[in-house]
Formats: sequence, structure tokens, C-alpha cells
Amino acid sequence: MTNPASATDLPFMEAFASPSLEQWRSAVEKVLKGADFEKRLVAQTADGIRIEPLYAAASPSARPARAEAGRWHVGARMDHPDPAEAHTLALADLEGGADSLVLSFAGARAARGYGLVADDVAALDTALDGVMLDLIRLRLDPAGGGRINALLVAALVERRGLAPDAVAIDFGMDPIGLLASEGRFAASWPEIGRRLAGTIDALRTRGFKGPFVTADARLYHEAGATEAQELGATMATAIAYLRALEAGGMALGEARDAVSFVLVADTDEFMTIAKFRAARLLWQRVQQACGLDPKPMVLNAETAWRSLTRRDPWVNLLRATVATFSAGVGGADSLTVLPFTAALGLPDAFARRTARNTQLVLLEEANLWRVADPAAGSGGFEALTRALCEQAWSKLQDLEREQHEGLGGIVAALANGHVQQGLARQRQTRIKAISTRREPITGTSEFPHLAEAPVGVLDIAPVKRVKPAMPTTKAAEQDQGALIDRLARGAVRADAVTPPAQGLNAEPLPSVRLAEPFEALRDKADALTKDRGQRPLVFLATLGPIADFSARAGFARNLFEAGGLAAPGHDGFSTGAATDIAALVAAYEASGARLACLCGSDAGYAAEGAAAAQALRKAGATVWLAGRPGDLEGPLNNAGVASFIFAGCDVIAALENAQEIASAETAAP
Repeated sequence: MTNPASATDLPFMEAFASPSLEQWRSAVEKVLKGADFEKRLVAQTADGIRIEPLYAAASPSARPARAEAGRWHVGARMDHPDPAEAHTLALADLEGGADSLVLSFAGARAARGYGLVADDVAALDTALDGVMLDLIRLRLDPAGGGRINALLVAALVERRGLAPDAVAIDFGMDPIGLLASEGRFAASWPEIGRRLAGTIDALRTRGFKGPFVTADARLYHEAGATEAQELGATMATAIAYLRALEAGGMALGEARDAVSFVLVADTDEFMTIAKFRAARLLWQRVQQACGLDPKPMVLNAETAWRSLTRRDPWVNLLRATVATFSAGVGGADSLTVLPFTAALGLPDAFARRTARNTQLVLLEEANLWRVADPAAGSGGFEALTRALCEQAWSKLQDLEREQHEGLGGIVAALANGHVQQGLARQRQTRIKAISTRREPITGTSEFPHLAEAPVGVLDIAPVKRVKPAMPTTKAAEQDQGALIDRLARGAVRADAVTPPAQGLNAEPLPSVRLAEPFEALRDKADALTKDRGQRPLVFLATLGPIADFSARAGFARNLFEAGGLAAPGHDGFSTGAATDIAALVAAYEASGARLACLCGSDAGYAAEGAAAAQALRKAGATVWLAGRPGDLEGPLNNAGVASFIFAGCDVIAALENAQEIASAETAAP
């Protein structure tokens, strides 16, 4: 890292005095004109971490970095159910610049109902035909039957005659993640740990280097987790694996080397960068607490599923760009960008190409990889990283204290509902922020596009998985190395299935996208439009000249269109400074709408609001008003105003009510 520039390097800087914090604060106070500094300029994250408007420069401290300097690995998902089609898409990804494939078998949560159907090595070989496994990285998505998926991939390597230590494969086994996402263990946790250790031992004996197990944060993120909750749960999962593998006879250092991580890169640039930096610090601290000499963590990233939208999905390209930048700056070893149409179905070649190119542009043109830690020394990032470490460590300790039927840690916290309850509280908080648009979603809750054209996805139905018949020989009692040999010779998935035993149950974590409440409203409005031939309509009853009503009319139109209701604009009905109430009512009657929303200035509401509301109510309208009524609420209610919409109101509830009122207008007269 270079030293700060000296005066000789930047001589022009001598012409400028360095302002003090007190001078800056004094200037800010003048601009605020008595407004509260804390409320206006200090924000808080979902974890309660303060975000100050100004930070002093920090001295970069030594922190763990990536094991490999240079570019992060560009990942592409391999999740088409048909092996031949999956092969075509994978080759296009690799030829287009990807150097890593994320193999998502059918049944993987991240496959979203799709996923590669490969019940034997032949099908897997077809999907990976022409893919040089010793020249790329392969990562398996956690899935039910993850042990079998790992053995199938190992069998393919052996069938092709490749040296296991020459391939880079992250086998992605994550039974704790399956407990969290599916709500069950197929056996007791000690037995699960024993099987996991046995499978890893078989793979290591063959020469595979791993990692073998994954601490996957995606399922917690999709269930509403904050950054600290995500980090705390992920670290607790990794610790549980360390304990289980050590109990299975593995040296603690080897157990550490068997673990990799998947974190989510979201649209909050500052917090995503801080989260990735904090993750490495936390894992270093865990290793130190275990008495190990710390090694760099294997940190994979994927862009956020919960932030994707089905409406105006092109905005997802921008979300992915912010997330990619943040993961790159934060120090991810590999990154997989979800294609912008992923929430609509299985992405086509074009969507996959844009996902690759989002990374390639930042790598090749922005050269983002050339600085190891761009955030080092930034007062803001260093402060957020430290604060997030503290919050996440506290969450980790909370999880470690949980107990359930002789179990402890994250497994107990999932089984007794502690994790689910904490995430549910945070999910409700976020839903409220989404509903009130304090957390806006561009293209969905803000600036919706009612005339958007549909985008293409692959025409393929989700996969229906059939559980294989139970084998006569318990696979768990077979030698796992022998199973690899049998699979390489043509055995099928069913031959490696383990019959379920008395296990552990938990409430599954939901997978929720933030835009879903608004998308449901849009879907309902679109169905009404299709059935009745006309979109549900709201009449904007504007008061005064354009300058008086344009701001609130724009606000109202934006709000109603977020629920799929049309709210056409117009030039108003002013006659000088006043409003032609008769012309306004006539225009309302001609529109055929049932819902009218008054839009004007506060002065206009005081002067004409009651009269306009009475006239519209007499014409049969349900009358709303855009803005906070203040002292006029009583008189306006008495005049016929039934509801008020304003910044901070519950938009979802308002739109549900508006749809009920407005949908009647599409009926035949």
C-alpha cells in the first residue's frame, strides 16, 4: 500500500486550508436551519448501526485477505434440468468469460424449482461434456442428497481419468442448511455429522482437496436476515461443522480447511462491502479461538435473490451491478450474478450473458480487481466493518447459547425456533418499510412502468422430483469410496440413497422476495384488465394551476400505478388561480372512474378542497386526497374525503383498498 500523497505530489493542495470538524459542523447547522442533525443526517442500519454523515480518515489495519491475489472467479449457474441443454448453456458461459460453474442439482433451493436432473454419472457427463474440469472451478449448490451429488461428481472425475488433486471442486454439502430450508434432518445430528465426516474422509482419501461443506448464508438472507444475523448464522453453522467433523475423527485444522462460505451481495453497497470484510475478520477470530493459525476463508458470493423483481426486471441489471461492485471491493473469491430474469423463470442465453458481462466489465474495463482492499483506510468502511463485526459476534454468541434436547448452537436454535422468530421479527420490520416505501423498490413500488413489454425466459416447466425407491442395502453402511467406484461404473442415485431414520424437525425458513406484495397487486390489476378490457382507473381531481398540483399529482400517479391502476395526467381545470369545479366534475363523470383523488397545494385544499370533495361525492365518486390533511382533516372528512395518501402511509393497504373501489369501473355500463 502506498503512502499518502505528500505536498510535493499535490502542490495545489497547499492553497486550501483543511477545515476542522467544528467548522464543518457549523456550516451544516446553518444549512439545517434548526432541523435536528440526528434525524436529518444520521441513519441507522437494520442492525442499529449508526451511519454518520462524515468520518475521519482511518489508519488501515492488518486484516485477512483472499488466499489468491488478483481477479475473482466469474461464476455461472448450471441449473437447466435437461443435461444436453445444460451443456449448451454451460459451454456458452465458459466461452463467454466465466471460469467457474455452479452446479445446481434438481432439489437445490437455489435452483428455484429447476436444477440439473442427473441420477447417474452418464447424465452428469453429458451436462459437462467438453468442460475441462481441471481448468475451471466447480461449486455444488447445497441440495437434498448433497452427499450423493458429491459422490457423483467424484465418480465423474475418476471416470474421466483426472487426478482428483488437480481439480478445484467445492462439494457444497450443507445438512444444516437443509434443516433450515426444508425443516428436517434425515437422522440425528450426531449421525449426520458422522456420515458427513465419513464422506469427506472418502473424498480426501481419493485425493480431492475440497472444500467439502458449505456454510450458506443465502437461506437466512432470503428469510429477511440483517447483515449481522446473516453473518452470525453463517459463522455458527461453520462452527457446528468444525465440531461435528472433529467428533468424526478429523483433525481440527483439516476440518477448518473443509469449510467454505456463501454470502449474499445485495444492493446496499456500503453494508455489502462491510459485510464481506467483516466475514473474513470473524472467521479469523473463530480460528484463533480454536487455537488454529488462521488461514483465509473461501468466500463465494451470489447476488441477492430477495432483491430481484418480476416487474420492470431490467432494473435488476442495475441491482446486479451494485452488488457485483460491492462483492468485488469486499473481497469475494468468486461471484455468481443471478440473471435479471431469474424471478420470472429459467433465464435464457441473453440473460445469462448479461449476468456474465456485469462481472467482466467491472473486471476488464473498470479493473476493479487490481486493488486488494479498496476500502482500507476509509473511515466510513472501517467503522462499519468494526461495528458489524461486533453485532455479528453478539448474534453468534446468542446462537451458541441455545439448547434443545441435548443439542446446542445453530442446530438447537433452528430446532427450538429461536432463529425463525428472530428472522420473522426482522422480516415484518422490512415488510413495513417496503409497504410504506421508506425502502423503495425502483420499477415496482416507485416509478412503475405499466406499459412494460414482457421479457423472455426459457419455456420449461419446473422439475417434479420423484423420490427414489429405498435400497435394500443402507448406503450409509457402505464404504463411501466403494460407492464412488460403483457410481463410476454406472450405478444410479437410488443405489446411494440412505433410508431415513429418526431425525430432527424445524420450521422451514421462507424464501421471500421484497417486491412480492406489490407484484401481487400488479398481477391482480392485470387480470382485471384482461377480463374487462380496461385497466382499473383513478381520476386525478386537480385543484388550481399546474404549478400547484403537479407535485402531488405526480406522487399520486406513481403510487396508484404501483398497484396497477391507471391515473392519467392532464392540464387541470384552473380558471386563473381558482378551479372550475363544474368542469372538474364533468371530466370525472366522463372518465368512468369510481375513485377520484384530489391533488393540489395546501392552500388549494384550504380554499377549494371541501367544495371539490362535495361535488365529486355528489357525482358518485369515492374521494381521496393526496397529502397530509393536518388541521383540515375534520372538514375534509365531513365534505366526503374518505382517505388520505401521503409519504409514509401504508401503500399496500391503500392500493388494496383502491383496487376494490376502482375495479368496479371496468364493468360494462
